[in-house]
Parts: sequence; C-alpha cells; structure tokens
Amino acid sequence: MGGGELLGRYTWVVDTIRRYGRISREEFNARWANGKYGSGKEMPRRTFYNYRQAISDLFGIDVGYDPRTREYFIAGEEENAASADNSVSTWLLNSAAMSGVLADARSISHRIFIEEVPSARQNLAPLLDALKNNITIRFCYQPYTRSRPTPGIELAPYLLRLFRQRWYVAGLNLGEKRLKTYALDRMSGIELTAQRFDMPPNFDPSEYFRNSFGIVVDSSQPRKVVLRAAPKQAKYLRALPLHHSQSEMVHDGFSDFTYTLLLTEEFLKELMMLGPEITVIAPMELRLLLIERLRATLALYG
Repeated sequence: MGGGELLGRYTWVVDTIRRYGRISREEFNARWANGKYGSGKEMPRRTFYNYRQAISDLFGIDVGYDPRTREYFIAGEEENAASADNSVSTWLLNSAAMSGVLADARSISHRIFIEEVPSARQNLAPLLDALKNNITIRFCYQPYTRSRPTPGIELAPYLLRLFRQRWYVAGLNLGEKRLKTYALDRMSGIELTAQRFDMPPNFDPSEYFRNSFGIVVDSSQPRKVVLRAAPKQAKYLRALPLHHSQSEMVHDGFSDFTYTLLLTEEFLKELMMLGPEITVIAPMELRLLLIERLRATLALYG
C-alpha cells in the first residue's frame, strides 16, 4: 500500500470521527465497510489501533476513547478549535482530504478549477529540508522592484508562511545581518549549504507575523483599527476574518470590526480592494492614507 493511500485512510478516519463528534466502534465499522476503503469489510481492531498511533505521530491528533459510552472522539477538539484551524496538521489533513475528493472527480476535472500555488512545486521541498535540519541556504532572488536578480543570497531560514496562494520564507540574511522575507516563487537555484545554524532563543516563529496582515513586518507599533461594515459585508468578514485579532460589535444596520495590526502597504491595498463595502473609523492616520490613495486613483481617470 502506497504512502498516498495510507494518508488518505488516516484522513478518512479523522474526518469521520470529527463529522460525528463521537462514534461507537460499531458505527465506525459500518461506515468503513460502506466506504471507499472498506470494500464491504470491517476494519480489523489491530489496524484501527495502528491507524490511531500513526495519526497521533504524523498530525499530533489523538483519537480518544470514552469507556463509559464506548465511543471514540478527537481529544481536545473543542478546547483547541481556534488553534487547530491555523495548525499545519489541520492544513495537511485538509489538503489530503481535498486530494482524495478530487481524485474521485477526475471524470469531471475539466469542470473544476482551483488556484495555483506556483512556488510549492519546486522550491518548497528544499526549504522544508533546510528548516527541519537548521541548514542555511543560498539562492538567487528576482524581486519585482529590480530588473536584475540578486545572486548569492545566504539565509538562515526561520519559518515558512503561506499567504494568498504564495509561500514565503523568513529568516536571517547572513550578509545583511537582519531578518528578511522572500517569496519562494521569486527564488531560483536554491542550494542547501553545509553550514548549520541555531534558532535564536528569543525568536518565536508564531509571534513574528502576529501583528501583520500578510508578510510585511516593520519596526512600527501595531495600531487599533476599526472598520465599519454593512450587514452583507459583515457576513463575509465573519466567515473569513481579515486577521486573527478580529472582534465584532454589532449595531443596528452595521457592524464595527476591531483589529490590532501594523499599518502596512499590504493592509492598505486590502482596504482598497474592499472599496465602498467598508469605512475606516479609526485610526485617523489610516483614514487619511486611504483618502489620499483614493484621490490618486480618481485622478488617473480625470
């Protein structure tokens, strides 16, 4: 049995238990037998035990058992729901589940369109190796702002981030001695060097982008931002928050969404994309920046 099929089976187990919240062994076996992997047969007890162990080792997800009700469940699902949504384990499970669903839909693949992640195909694998082994990398970089690429950049990669269908790596530029972020799809000729590095003890990867919308980090202080949205737009913001710090205050006819983040160019562009669907209430600095950008846009059209 190939690794891809095993991953699909692990995903099926987690998805099934999550879907039902709690499930008895009899109910689980009935669904397994009627599913794509069971072929009419129940899952052997030993196989189920091995799958539980593998799921725990690979994804850090524990399948618990309640002897009082004789039911299985995902341990800590309710308590860790917020953090689980952002975890790599959940992302891997969702990706594996989607791959399985799309594999079953090959006959209608000409009617299914998904977004491309251009940097994942070639450059992601060596970056993962570098992160796992704390090895510096050397590469050539072609930013959009320059006509010629910059060769020989050496980086101690600290973390990877996926944002808007693009992968980014952040780490210490060894030549410039400062933290920088690079888009993987603008990198070429990635080489793993023989030089190892130690992660700085005061660097927390989970905190690095905490106050950013996107991948820009600067030395400014995060600000309290309030956006006002009509009921229709408020539904979209609830379903897909702009930032993890988002909170909402519902009023008659509108909602105020509050954030704590850096006032970066990326965030300003996002507000421009939202257009008349939102109004910046605070801070005044952000309102003025947005007004200036809108006037400059209008000036292009006379």
